[in-house]
Amino acid sequence: MEYTFYDFLALLGSLALFLYGMKIMSEGLQKFAGDRLRSILTAMTTNRVTGVLTGMLITALIQSSSATTVMVVSFVNAGLLTLSQSIGVIMGANIGTTVTAWIISTLGFKVDISAFSLPLLAIGIPLLFSQKSTRKSVGEFIFGFAFLFMGLNLLKVNAPDLSQNPDMLAFVQNYTDMGFLSVILFVLIGTVLTMIVQASAATMAITLIMCANGWISFELGAALVLGENIGTTITANLAALTANTQARRAAVAHLMFNLFGVVWVLCLFKPFLNMVDWIIADFMNISEAGGVAVSFKLSAFHTCFNVCNVLILIWFVKFIEKTVCKVVPQKEQEEEYRLQFITGGMLSTAELSILQARKEINLFAERIQRMFRMVRDLLHTENENDFNKLFSRIEKYENISDNMEVEIANYLNQVSEGRLSSESKLQIREMLREVTEIESIGDSCYNLARTINRKRRGDTDFTPKQYEHIHQMFQLTDDALTQMIALVEDTHRQVDVNRSFNIENEINNYRSQLKNQNVIDVNNKEYSYQMGVHYMDIITECEKLGDYVVNVVEAHSDVKEKKA
Repeated sequence: MEYTFYDFLALLGSLALFLYGMKIMSEGLQKFAGDRLRSILTAMTTNRVTGVLTGMLITALIQSSSATTVMVVSFVNAGLLTLSQSIGVIMGANIGTTVTAWIISTLGFKVDISAFSLPLLAIGIPLLFSQKSTRKSVGEFIFGFAFLFMGLNLLKVNAPDLSQNPDMLAFVQNYTDMGFLSVILFVLIGTVLTMIVQASAATMAITLIMCANGWISFELGAALVLGENIGTTITANLAALTANTQARRAAVAHLMFNLFGVVWVLCLFKPFLNMVDWIIADFMNISEAGGVAVSFKLSAFHTCFNVCNVLILIWFVKFIEKTVCKVVPQKEQEEEYRLQFITGGMLSTAELSILQARKEINLFAERIQRMFRMVRDLLHTENENDFNKLFSRIEKYENISDNMEVEIANYLNQVSEGRLSSESKLQIREMLREVTEIESIGDSCYNLARTINRKRRGDTDFTPKQYEHIHQMFQLTDDALTQMIALVEDTHRQVDVNRSFNIENEINNYRSQLKNQNVIDVNNKEYSYQMGVHYMDIITECEKLGDYVVNVVEAHSDVKEKKA
């Protein structure tokens, strides 16, 4: 029997169905978990042991160590997890990912799960079309589970029968009898394969099938598994390429952890395999019949490798942290004019993407307050050169705020194109409003700077009384901005919204008072009409800025009220 190109395409299609099933299943579970997933990660990483258990639990649930590590990298990037906390979670993720192999070994080889795939699809379809987001997520999970095992079954069917293709068998055997060199070669093959496929579970499934069919020995299957553990780290490292320094360190820590594990297991390769043999044959008492035992052996090897590695390295978290800090040094002041949290592209779920956007909006608000304080400094900058430098800096910040608005809005629009719950859709809508209003605050700051610049080009200056009133108005505006930032960053609804409205009323009343006083002062010739125009332009612009602040507060409060 000749293995044709069509058969090869059928094999690739089977792998595609397996990967798609895994993706859908993982996404369904992540959506179902939503905010809870985030809460678990941030609350249960207080020490290294709970961190490991958390990583284990989440990865076992979502069936993807890559998804967990990418999630962890993004949380470190967002400042929600410290580097040492992330190392614990990544260790746990490595143990959690071994559950996939056990599921495949138990169900995929012993039970014909593909026979249940079609009935499962029948159960999942009404849930998939449900209006309720939680039911829809459960439906996605069921669909993913069915596709996963359909793909696995098709992989077994469409894999080339090496006994019928002696040429192919000879090709494989050329590389299986080189002793320890074969082991090293298969470690490299496993690494490259997982890097290409971007899913260690898929390469694990292929390895299990190869061993169950007797194409390669248990020894070489174990070598492939070691390679897969290295290959799976590439996903997190790719996600961290555009992230901040701490996030890149978390990804490198994942690579170091797995590399160290592979090195010491290769040094004790034979004894380690003998231990796994004993666990399966004597302890679990599983027979060799039908190639089942070898799949259990591989699953046990995968689990033992990761558990032993964690038990060794959990005591060296601080050392790993110090090492990755040396490997990935902190850059000189990281460029302040670029987005920090959403440069790494879309995350695996809308929830996590929204979280990143929220952190970016918080940063945007802080930059805008920094810009306003530059305007305050500009008012009292006497030196011509210093004045021009500061004015140019404010101009630059205005351009930055325009770009940030566009980039955050584009990112949120991208997120909104995915499958979202109604809560997430509402959240995105309100966040878009927040971003627009914060950019308007930036415009007001720039208008204030231009007014101060125009006043400076004239011959006269403000009177001490005018300066006093401007200072008072600036202070009220700065208080409003500080309160807005506190509210936007508040995750536990502890900040009083009414405080923002009270400051806004103060600003409005003060503006009206100064407006009336200005007419009297101009008529009394206390200062020129032109100086009065500059003065009222500053006061009015501050009042407009206060309105934009209230709009941000209202947008954010709406989200909170509707979520609560």
